[in-house]
Amino acid sequence: QGQLVASGGGSVQSGGSLKLSCAYSDYTNNRHCMGWFRQVSGKAREGVADIDSDGTTTYADFVKGRFTISKDTAKNRLDLQMNNLEPEDSATYYCAADPRACTVVVLSGYTYLEVRGQGTLVTVSS
Repeated sequence: QGQLVASGGGSVQSGGSLKLSCAYSDYTNNRHCMGWFRQVSGKAREGVADIDSDGTTTYADFVKGRFTISKDTAKNRLDLQMNNLEPEDSATYYCAADPRACTVVVLSGYTYLEVRGQGTLVTVSS
């Protein structure tokens, strides 16, 4: 089975930047959709950004213009560059993959079929 290991989280002040990375196995490399979602304990999952196999990217409205998702298939790595962070961005961020198209994943409420690992914690202080 595929593995997805997220890293790069940490604590920053409002307005700061972080870059999250997700290392994934060759098994995951051919998945149609890959992306990031975040979750705060006791709250619903929020989709953040995703990238389809053709390179099409989609962002949640609350991160547009601040976050950038990218994928390096040669290195089996999915990145999320986060700029101008706000306290509301504090959450555990997870990377995920799905054999379905990203449009389907979004419509499903970001219920990615493949999520591995414990995510990486991002804390933004005001």
